[in-house]
Amino acid sequence: MSTYITAFVTLFVVIDPIGLAPIFIALTPDMTGAERRRLGLRSLVIAAILLTLFGLAGEAILSGIGISISAFRIAGGLLLFLTALDMLFERRTERREGQAEGEAPSQDPSVFPLAMPLLAGPGALATMILLVGQDQGAAHILMVHLMMLGVLVIAMLLFVLATPLARALGRTGTMVVTRLLGMLLAALSVQFVIDGLRGSGLFG
Repeated sequence: MSTYITAFVTLFVVIDPIGLAPIFIALTPDMTGAERRRLGLRSLVIAAILLTLFGLAGEAILSGIGISISAFRIAGGLLLFLTALDMLFERRTERREGQAEGEAPSQDPSVFPLAMPLLAGPGALATMILLVGQDQGAAHILMVHLMMLGVLVIAMLLFVLATPLARALGRTGTMVVTRLLGMLLAALSVQFVIDGLRGSGLFG
């Protein structure tokens, strides 16, 4: 049982649902509670599918097309950096204003960046591959995936609490938090790239 407690703790730390809650607020400004719940649930379902897929066949998929986990980390970091720039320079605000004037919505954050790479990021996908690879038994594989689903359920509960938290912050507070988290996301994305470069062996 200790193996699966360790698996749960590892996935909890890597996915970090507590840290994702304020980011979820920043990515879903001006949404109602119902809209946030739908978007959060959609992102979690997509993340669960991706994590399950990589848990069952991730290593074979990546090696089959010649992609290393390090390259996967670098790509995720670069994509996340683009989102951080949007948060820092209010590009999403400009898009929302265009949508208010009748334009079609240009971005659904449930797929990117929420499901991938924030929930099912390179670290989480690699962790699933490593945890499942510890034992080839069907019971072990099932338990690892149940631990993963448990972490995602906690993330959903925190997403549900995002609306009252956003209401307490107000519009100005949300803008401040968005800028701050944009900086943190930029730093996180750079860390993804650094980890990928280190894992690639290019710099020893």
